[in-house]
Amino acid sequence: MITYLLTKYFPGIFMFGNVTFRAGMATITALIISFVIGPKIIRLLRKNQIGESIKSYAPKTHQAKSGTPTMGGFIILFSLLVPTILWAKLNYFVWLIIVATAWMGIVGYIDDYLKVIRKKKKGLIARYKLVGQISLGLFFGIALLWFDFGTSTTIPFFKNLNLDWEYFFIPMVILVITGSSNAVNLTDGLDGLVAGLIGICAVIFGLMAYVGGRSDFSEYLLIQHIPGVDELAVFATAMLGAGLGFLWFNSKPASVFMGDTGSLALGSALGAMAILVKKELLLPLVGGVFFIEALSVILQVGFFKYSKRKKGIAKRLFKMAPIHHHFELSGWDENKVVTRFWIIGLLLGLIAMVTFKVR
Repeated sequence: MITYLLTKYFPGIFMFGNVTFRAGMATITALIISFVIGPKIIRLLRKNQIGESIKSYAPKTHQAKSGTPTMGGFIILFSLLVPTILWAKLNYFVWLIIVATAWMGIVGYIDDYLKVIRKKKKGLIARYKLVGQISLGLFFGIALLWFDFGTSTTIPFFKNLNLDWEYFFIPMVILVITGSSNAVNLTDGLDGLVAGLIGICAVIFGLMAYVGGRSDFSEYLLIQHIPGVDELAVFATAMLGAGLGFLWFNSKPASVFMGDTGSLALGSALGAMAILVKKELLLPLVGGVFFIEALSVILQVGFFKYSKRKKGIAKRLFKMAPIHHHFELSGWDENKVVTRFWIIGLLLGLIAMVTFKVR
């Protein structure tokens, strides 16, 4: 929006047409918004006693967190969406990812509202949450086909070789958005964990968007050139700023939790970005920690049911799932778990970037 107004009325200001400049400004704007509205939202949540209820089976060290304000995802949503609208050129890539983020933010808010305010332990029933995720994936996939986005994607490690999803394109979109939103939601269990990991993923996908939108870089790296997708770099850097800004309040001991309002929205945005830059096959690597966290829950539940059915005694693979709780119960301090998971996330992100040349 700012870019459009300035370039229209002050055409001599060339830097506002530069995506890298606008991406940097989006990060700064997101941080400023976080620092300004963060304390106000936290005070409002405390005033209305909108606090997290810690489950009885959670690690004992988490019981002290009971009552910590939740629904802090509103800080993230404002800090992410406002800078994007201000600094990005609003093409269909940007509008679609804004819709994907806001859509699941609303679903997450409904879940938080039912759990925290209406005191319904399970919050939004799982099947209704799934309806929200699937309907978003369906809308997203149909919209991309409408815009003639194409159904092919890049295959990591192979030059000039793409995979065409064809009739499986919309099911793939639904799977990626549903899976990524749930994975980030499951990972949100330790102070600062998701905020830091999202920042890392945002940087990696932001670089991919920038490279994919440049014909010269795309040709050099032998990847698909997607005109206009580089505007997602502005969204990605806004996500980085929003993540860092929220981390200011969410680092241990957390002053606020993002709740499902934040985690579902961020997970949806992550999956949507992977699809839009045609790197969905790299998502399990870029968001590797999220993938591992979700996989640990699937394995835990599956092994529990299998052992009970086959041997009559229910057994667990991990002390607790998601896997970050397993390491807590193994004696790791919460800060150590978070820091090491950040390091693993950064390493996996760098490996994903290396695949651009190992082709």
